[in-house]
Amino acid sequence: MPNVTVYTDGGASGNPGPGGYGIVLLSGKHRKELSGGFRLTTNNRMELLAVIIALEALKYDGTDVTIYSDSKYVVDAVTKGWVFNWEKKNFAKKKNPDLWKRFLQIYPKHNVEFVWVKGHAGNELNEVADRLAVSAYQVGVLEVDEVYEATNVD
Repeated sequence: MPNVTVYTDGGASGNPGPGGYGIVLLSGKHRKELSGGFRLTTNNRMELLAVIIALEALKYDGTDVTIYSDSKYVVDAVTKGWVFNWEKKNFAKKKNPDLWKRFLQIYPKHNVEFVWVKGHAGNELNEVADRLAVSAYQVGVLEVDEVYEATNVD
């Protein structure tokens, strides 16, 4: 089974505001790009959703995957073990429990390594992921981030 390298990015204009995620998946000679946009969401939700969708896109359980992300929120939550403590406390007073629970459903199915990269620092594939994320919410049909809107809009 080949190794998979993933670059993810997410963002929102206004935070909250329209937002999107971008993903570049690499495996051997194969490359796949994924993106999606939402009418109202946050940067952190999109950063986390990018990682989730990338992991959900993998064809085989047990895949060795390296995820490059410029999100300290996501990378630190996993590599420092915070999310596992949040789970034990049922995500009390934590943001985005719906997405963290979704992440924890897919994360154990693969051998995942996270690498933090500085955003907007010339890393070519991080820049591609960023462009995909921005384009997703600037162009095209925007989805509804139903959980976010149901809990954060009057």
